[in-house]
Amino acid sequence: MSSEKINQYINTLEAHIANHETNNPKVSKATIGWQIDHSLKVINNVSKALQSSDPNDYEKNFSFLGKVFFTLGIFPRGKAKAPKHVKPPEIILKEDLITQIEEAKINVKTIKGLNDNAFFKHPLFGHVNKKRVNRFLEIHTNHHLKIINDILNVRHA
Repeated sequence: MSSEKINQYINTLEAHIANHETNNPKVSKATIGWQIDHSLKVINNVSKALQSSDPNDYEKNFSFLGKVFFTLGIFPRGKAKAPKHVKPPEIILKEDLITQIEEAKINVKTIKGLNDNAFFKHPLFGHVNKKRVNRFLEIHTNHHLKIINDILNVRHA
């Protein structure tokens, strides 16, 4: 299982920190900083959930919806609400983004060494185990990178 793509995405998120206050309501109510913060909170929370999960509690209950989105490689825009624990704060500080970037780089490395049935519970997809986690993180992070690119492109158009 390769985490190469997710590492590239983390580096891309890091490169966008300079634009963290940029927004465009035509694309999203949220700023680029919100997109970065949320993406990093998901990476870090998912990694920690995998690390603290009990592989014996893993259930093969990955939903049909999960299979569809994972096959398509996309999440639809504006359809899901971020759970409270991965919602960014009101004020997003550059320093906090940098700290979370460093955390994410470390956390992603830990996934490879985990039990195959290490998992996290997704509100729509059910249990997402180690085998599927990189795909989830790639699709989710790329979803927010596309929004960031759209905010920047519309702004400069």
